Amino acid sequence: MKNHGLTLFSPSELATATKRDTIAESDKWDLRHIYGNWSAWETDRDRLRELIGRFADLEGTLSEGATQLLNACLLHDKLGQLAYTVYQYPALSSAEDTRDNQAQARLQEVEIALAQFRQATAWYKPELLLIPWATISDWIDMTPDLEPHHFGISELFRLREHTLDEAGERLLAYSQSFNRTPSSTYSMLADADVDFPSVALSTGETVVASHATYMNGLRSKQIKADREALTHAHFSVYDNNANTYAAMYNGVLQRDWALAQARGYASCLEAELDEDSVPITVVDDLIAKAKAGSGPLRRYHLLRRNVLGLERYHYYDAYLPIVESDWPFPYGEVRNVVVDSVQIFGSDYRTTVERAFDERWIDVYETEGKRSGAFSAGVYGIHPYMLLNYADTLNDAFTVAHEMGHTMHTVLSEEHQPFATSSYSIFVAEVASMTNEALLLDRLLLQEDDSQRRIVLLQHAIDDVAASFYRQAMFADFEFNAHRAVESGKPITATVLQKLYLETLDAFFGDSLDDHELYRNTWAQIPHFFHSPFYVYQYATSKAAASLVHQAMTNGSTEERSATVKRYLDLLASGGNDHPISQLKKAGVDFSTPTPVNALVDTMEELVSKLEQELES
Repeated sequence: MKNHGLTLFSPSELATATKRDTIAESDKWDLRHIYGNWSAWETDRDRLRELIGRFADLEGTLSEGATQLLNACLLHDKLGQLAYTVYQYPALSSAEDTRDNQAQARLQEVEIALAQFRQATAWYKPELLLIPWATISDWIDMTPDLEPHHFGISELFRLREHTLDEAGERLLAYSQSFNRTPSSTYSMLADADVDFPSVALSTGETVVASHATYMNGLRSKQIKADREALTHAHFSVYDNNANTYAAMYNGVLQRDWALAQARGYASCLEAELDEDSVPITVVDDLIAKAKAGSGPLRRYHLLRRNVLGLERYHYYDAYLPIVESDWPFPYGEVRNVVVDSVQIFGSDYRTTVERAFDERWIDVYETEGKRSGAFSAGVYGIHPYMLLNYADTLNDAFTVAHEMGHTMHTVLSEEHQPFATSSYSIFVAEVASMTNEALLLDRLLLQEDDSQRRIVLLQHAIDDVAASFYRQAMFADFEFNAHRAVESGKPITATVLQKLYLETLDAFFGDSLDDHELYRNTWAQIPHFFHSPFYVYQYATSKAAASLVHQAMTNGSTEERSATVKRYLDLLASGGNDHPISQLKKAGVDFSTPTPVNALVDTMEELVSKLEQELES
């Protein structure tokens, strides 16, 4: 087995090892699994364009019978599979260095080709919807090869009132090429062209307040002035460009509202949720219950204020361990711990996790120009890729477990589903990642007998609920209010967005935090607002779902635990073959009731009480 990164860098050395060529090959993903070179990519790019033309030639044939409908479905699948590889190769190349203009240009080539595909296929939905559903249903019954497309086709008929005629669909397709402009512009400003200032710390050390250095500093710098300096330096790039970020976000909001109106929806939220048949009450109840249940969150931060002995308590104090524990977590130690933590899922699952580490599916360390954060990206027919910005911290170890959950969800979905139903909803996506984090916590607590580190792990569990449930519900509240402002015809400026953000910050944290004004531009720091609107609320619902699943698979009789594990693996293997609300209900989580959210609030209350007891003892 390969030893990933263990002897390459100490935590302090890693902060200066920012050039990509200084990172060992074993700690960089290998995109040659997709294409050996750009020439091979160009061959498939040209083939994609050719298949787009072939699909356009099918216009006017669907009513001829089941065979013609099957031909269209199969060609659409072939196009989709090819698009995965043709798109992800330049997308991942760009993610590893957002300054790579060659990768950016080729990514734009694919985006243009996909926009042309949407334009060339604008006829498909309107033409299909002209055929009576009874006829379509009969065709599916007598044509077994059409069965994998049954759910997708039935969804088109469910959404038919929001489908335009051919001219309307083609007009919307024309807009696709520039609909991504706010997102791509944000990426260039926030990642490629960002120039984080240097900060002189109390130790005499000078560091650049980059994403990883900033977050690592909040968790490791004991001197409050150092955390404050890092925060001011890091946020200066957002504070100094607040108007530009506001203009970009206004572009996102206006685009979303225009598309919602074009399809006949009353709101952006309704348009977003209808795609997965998620009731609006699920989201409204989530935010209302998270606000109403924010008492344990405030209690936790007031406890931290007292334990840390801080007269004034800021958000940059919220990440500091409340007990001293020298616990660096080198990447080389992560592999075995993560692998061991998923034994509950059986040998096949575990072996695939080992492959992800050993076969270079993962890009590990922060390097110059690399996209911030972390993600897992599927490449249908190959395997998923994971981007990290690992800085040798405990939090980074949990990030690995989180992204590995996404990776395994994708693997299991693609193994058990045809392409037509392999793409799962965002609503269920985070359940897999958060369940993996819970299992990693179990593993670390099991092997840890040091009282200080156990308190650190308990704090991590609380921070995880705070970050993935409360914070994401808070982000969702801001995001929905911003969209509602546009829907009401209100102007969107930096001042407006700052006010909206501070209002929701106060609703969740109240007086447990001081100087809220410092965080007025935090909204500009959240990539999901720009890249994936209406994503963040699903972290909160997924955290509630994952908590219930984790409790059921680790408590009760052997038979009950085994049954839960089977239902859970069935959930991951089901891909997108049903509505996510129904999929979760089969796994034991019913969002038509308040049980999942209420249970998580109760869990937060219990965790804070346990922390108080541990600290007292």
